[in-house]
Amino acid sequence: MFNRFRQISRQAMLWLRMRRVLILAIPTGIIAGLGSVLFYAALDISHTFFLDYLAGYRPEGPGGEHPILGHTTTEFIRWMLIVVPTVGGLLSGWLIYTFAPEAEGHGTDAALEGYHFRNAFIRGRIPLIKTVASAITIGSGGSGGREGPIAQIGAGFGSIIAQKLCLSVEERRILMMAGMSAGIGSIFHAPLAGAIFAAEILYRDIDMEYELLVPSAITSVIAYCVFSLFFGFSTLFTTPYMAFEHATELLPYTVLAVVVAIAAGLYARIFYGIRDAFVAMPVLPHLKPAIGGLLTGIIGYFLPDAIYTGYGILQQGLEGQLGVEILVLVAVAKIFTTSFSIASGGSGGVFGPSVVIGGALGGAVGLLLKTVWPQLIPYPQAYVIVGMAGFFASAASTPFSTVIMVSEMTGNYDLLLPAVWVSTLAFLLKSKHGIYEKQLTTRYDTPIHHADFLLGVLSRLTVHELLQRYSPPNFEPVKKDMPLREIIKIMSRSPYSTFPVINEKGEYTGVIPALKVRSAVVDFGLDSHIRASDLVEERTAVYLWESLATALTRMAEQGTDELVILLDRNTRKVGGILSRADILRAYDQVVAKQRE
Repeated sequence: MFNRFRQISRQAMLWLRMRRVLILAIPTGIIAGLGSVLFYAALDISHTFFLDYLAGYRPEGPGGEHPILGHTTTEFIRWMLIVVPTVGGLLSGWLIYTFAPEAEGHGTDAALEGYHFRNAFIRGRIPLIKTVASAITIGSGGSGGREGPIAQIGAGFGSIIAQKLCLSVEERRILMMAGMSAGIGSIFHAPLAGAIFAAEILYRDIDMEYELLVPSAITSVIAYCVFSLFFGFSTLFTTPYMAFEHATELLPYTVLAVVVAIAAGLYARIFYGIRDAFVAMPVLPHLKPAIGGLLTGIIGYFLPDAIYTGYGILQQGLEGQLGVEILVLVAVAKIFTTSFSIASGGSGGVFGPSVVIGGALGGAVGLLLKTVWPQLIPYPQAYVIVGMAGFFASAASTPFSTVIMVSEMTGNYDLLLPAVWVSTLAFLLKSKHGIYEKQLTTRYDTPIHHADFLLGVLSRLTVHELLQRYSPPNFEPVKKDMPLREIIKIMSRSPYSTFPVINEKGEYTGVIPALKVRSAVVDFGLDSHIRASDLVEERTAVYLWESLATALTRMAEQGTDELVILLDRNTRKVGGILSRADILRAYDQVVAKQRE
């Protein structure tokens, strides 16, 4: 009875260990959801103080969200739009570079770098510093979005939980990205897209970390529900009726795909060009966000719609209230205000500005094409939604999650087909310069999968197949009774450091390492009576039909770079010597062929 109970307990512990990441996704989602609530509240407080109270500027927001605090009575002071972003940049720059330099920038790259290169380790102070610094940067008029900050905040919570519970590195990576999903899904009212975004954002080609999908779905849904308990279960934007009604409408949508793909490439080049200029600037890093804020404020003085989040512009565009001129002006100006605000070292995301730029360009293209093909464009405002999706899909290399996210943000699924079409084309036409520098090309390129891919490829190749591809150098076996002087002669003619020993029947009995022969010469001299049988060591060999993965594992176990190849189990005839270099050469050939 006791043994039965112990067996059940052991099975239960094994079950929990295998599924503990899924179980821990629940508290991670709750904490990340509360983090989204805190960040949203901090952003609203910052906006109310800096833009509303100090400058009297009250930009409209998206139709599905409403401010927490009421408006102040300050009248609009245009010149304060220059001062306020500068002060905000000064405060956020001091906060970031004094306490957590890794919180600078848009945040998503920091999460990607943590996943690929830093074993998902994020310092405990990062979520707090990122929350305050981003709220100040964006709330004071900086052109930034919520995605980057909440991605780093959510990822930070996931990493901290995993660290406190002493989880493995693999589990920490999963929980970190699940936390990122939770933040994205909650604050953008897009739980499904949040779950896919974290798995897709890691690579520039069509590739995903599929093991992230289930835990990310759990955290994203829970975080969205937590966030919505405070701010309501509504979409981010409110949209009038718009639909895709005829296949011929794909023609003008194709034009839109080309436009947003070109614009997305320019956006990335300008963003990182300005970033490089700020990096080279001989100024204390703490002050650079203030300079970026000043430049942002100068643009905002002439075009106030180009600062802050810009979601109000999208809402007006969706309702058909804006003309081509203002849409184009906002799109162009937003590229520069975002670059000045974030690339200077300020804290904020690039997804929000990206969808504003893409939506404004899309709205302008829709209105222009309406004058050329009026019968093909029944709803020019629909190009705002499709432009949002296509632009960010090209800039961030995330065609699938972006389509879903824009659909969830707007609540419009009738435009899913043109959104998929434009996002796919824009992704295929994307520039080599993306908005996320820390994205890698595919799973083949990330260090965390190198061992998996190596063993995966080698497990499909046998020793026999390797010998068929190319012939290793010839070898000479050492007979069991061979004297030391003869062994030295064989060593001088051989490229190997391991010498198989055979008996009178030609059967394999072991190996003599070159190091052991040299030691014997030094200790006893060449003319000693030592023979091969005195130096032989027993070592496991590898057979022709065994995989190269088995051979590599056997080398690691024995601490050697060479294994003796045996032709069969019965005769134990030696067929050659397999080196680690041979195995890696075969691996490189297979990978090169797969890449081609």
